[in-house]
Amino acid sequence: MFDQLIRKEKKLAVIGLGYVGLPLALSLAKKFKVIGFDINDSRIEKMKQHIDPSKELDSSEFIGKDISFTSAQSDLLQANFFIVAVPTPVDEHKVPDLTPVIKASHTVGKALKKGDYVVYESTVYPGCTEEDCVPILEKESGLNFPNDFNLGYSPERINPGDKEKTLENILKIVSGNNDEACEEIAKVYGAIIKAGIYKASSIKVAEAAKVIENTQRDINISFMNELSIIFDRMGINTREVLEAAGTKWNFLKFYPGLVGGHCIGVDPYYLLHKSKELGYDPEVILSGRRINDHMPAFIAKKLVQLLIAKGKNPGECKVLIKGITFKENVADIRNSKVADLYDECKSFSMDVDMLDPWADAEEVFHEYKIKMIDQINKKYDALILAVGHQDFISETADVNINLLKKDGIIIDLKSIIQTKDPSVTYWSL
Repeated sequence: MFDQLIRKEKKLAVIGLGYVGLPLALSLAKKFKVIGFDINDSRIEKMKQHIDPSKELDSSEFIGKDISFTSAQSDLLQANFFIVAVPTPVDEHKVPDLTPVIKASHTVGKALKKGDYVVYESTVYPGCTEEDCVPILEKESGLNFPNDFNLGYSPERINPGDKEKTLENILKIVSGNNDEACEEIAKVYGAIIKAGIYKASSIKVAEAAKVIENTQRDINISFMNELSIIFDRMGINTREVLEAAGTKWNFLKFYPGLVGGHCIGVDPYYLLHKSKELGYDPEVILSGRRINDHMPAFIAKKLVQLLIAKGKNPGECKVLIKGITFKENVADIRNSKVADLYDECKSFSMDVDMLDPWADAEEVFHEYKIKMIDQINKKYDALILAVGHQDFISETADVNINLLKKDGIIIDLKSIIQTKDPSVTYWSL
């Protein structure tokens, strides 16, 4: 398969052109003939004009690439190697929502031919690729696995907003349904990945490796958040404690904060789901999730306490929140815990404005029913610095202080400014 792909006798298709799929498709298009497929027509039109809807890639990244963008399922019939890179969210009950990956499997199955390869990159629980996706591929194609087609799993490791650890500079895990399939898949990814390829022993091992990467981070951050809650009651600055503890050579450097997004705040629920299905209720993972999900309420309550201490009625106060994306210097607002913080503040009848130069106002309103402002024209009782965008970091402390009324309060969740100005009350996690 690899030899035919590299000679461009066969085509490769990437299904799902979001923050994972598009960079992957463009990188592969340096070496192979690529079909970039997405069900969103408006996104496809933007990409045809060399525009990344996720605002991660510059237009120059599209130049000179052997790729065609399409939303027509019939175009996938031309492909023989399929990579599925669709999102895998959770629903309102924190249960894995496999709808995108299931639909993508139906789409690929309709185009699947004998001898083809299908590789999944979407984060799933161990066993999902073989147990949930393969039956769909077989039903739609009329083929039998593993005799008629090969399967692989290669977890995405793209870090949105990171301009150094890009796709090609991150070690890539690959796996296949047998040694030959794994080797062919390794060759395809190896053509673009400079950092090297790691061959997992099985598809389930590769799936498990991915899901625990972000679960580990979730648990570590939850510990920092719990420490922040404890140290706040002690009147100790958590960041100062972590800086002191960080002088020990083997201390792991994690920091407290809001844990949202489509990875760290979601992936643990996939592992939880499979574990409970097998009759085991995880305690550490679930405890970490509870702590991290509780942080917006904790921060809002702290703001109320600070306002009352200033003699202010929270219900009569105006609050500005800077940042709603799930992390700094990205446009992605999925599973934003800042939106939860906004709702928590509103529950105390505060008048809350939201500002974020990275986020799309229409998307924010559609997703969270929050109307963002694009400029500041009033004074606030409190300012919450929620996301560490470079736009905000480059602002001086005075710029933020000047936005406040008398006896103003700054809640600095990312320790951006760390002001000692006595005219404001400063608090951080």
